[in-house]
Formats: sequence, C-alpha cells, structure tokens
Amino acid sequence: MNILRVRCRSAEEFRSFYNSDHPDGILFCPTTTELANESPVVVEIACKGLPNKVLVRGVVLSWRPALPRLRIRAGALVRFAPEEASKRDFVLETLMGARQATLKRKHTRIPVGLGVRMRVSNEPDPVEAELREISVSGGLVATHVQPPIGTDVILDIVPPGGIAPMSISGRVLYHAGSGQTGVKFMFREGGGSRRLRELVRRFKLS
Repeated sequence: MNILRVRCRSAEEFRSFYNSDHPDGILFCPTTTELANESPVVVEIACKGLPNKVLVRGVVLSWRPALPRLRIRAGALVRFAPEEASKRDFVLETLMGARQATLKRKHTRIPVGLGVRMRVSNEPDPVEAELREISVSGGLVATHVQPPIGTDVILDIVPPGGIAPMSISGRVLYHAGSGQTGVKFMFREGGGSRRLRELVRRFKLS
C-alpha cells in the first residue's frame, strides 16, 4: 500500500493543494516517488485544525518530477475514491469552519475495502459485508442491514496474505450513512489485543 503523506500548517495551505474541479476531489500530494497513473494509494492528511490524521483512499491521476529552478515540487495528483466522500467532506468542512472538530481518536483508522463476514448475535447466518476502515480499537463496516446499536457481532477477517479468517468480537457503536456501521472491538481473550495489532500492521503494509 502506497501511503502519501500531506502535511499542512493551515487550512489555507490545504486549499492550495486541493482542487474541487472533480466531484470526488483532487489533492496534490508531495512525493519524490514516481507513481503510475491509476495506481491506488492512501493519502494521510495531517493539518492544523483537524483532530486526527485522516486516511483517504484514492487513485493517482498523474505524477510530476521536481523542477528546482522553477520552484516546482515533485508530487502526484490524487483523485479521492467516490466511497470516501464522507471523509473528504469531514476534512473540507472542518478546515473551513463549517463543522466543529470532533474529539481526537487514540488510534488512526486504516482504509481497507475488504469483503468480510459479520455474524450478528442470535442470527444463524453470517452477513456479507465490506470492512472499510480498521484500527486497534474498532472498524467501519458497510452492510445492507445495520444491526441495532449495542448489538454484539463477530467479524471474520482474512488477513493480507492469509487463508484462514481471524474472528474479532465487537459491539455496534454507531450508524453512519450508506449502510455503514461503526464497531468497537471487544477483547475476550488475553492475546486478542496483540493479534489485532498484528492484523492492523499487516493491512498497513499490504
């Protein structure tokens, strides 16, 4: 996974990198690594005014080398993925003052986009779902049916490079738009936290 880091000292600096001509949003990401057009990347945005680093999936539209004499930086133009609209809007609205910054998260969420199975308590059959984000403390899952808040669930996740799924216990914490469900992970055995940290690390490196 190529992670492009964008660091801004102010909302004004972020605006100088951002282009709203495309409906999904385009961001200039400084990087000396040459990237092929249409290659998938994750953009890590850190800016004064944001409560957390925000990781957004996208694709490279183009890359340019540096031109020192013209003071042009090397970097890539990245179009945000359409399904990342809520995170794009969160960044824009927070930096523009249209939304109050939320409390800072302890763990950074990693964008995933992986098919998983979710087993809901008292339901005999698992639900097909998409794991969109994951961290050590929880994840964001998209399903056609959202379990009620407070429901215990189990996510069966196949780690990158793995074959057998890893089962993670959790509890539904909140509902978001587009069928998205926030799950807080619950550790019910001594090695659960260690196994989950290793899982998140493997997603970050994949």
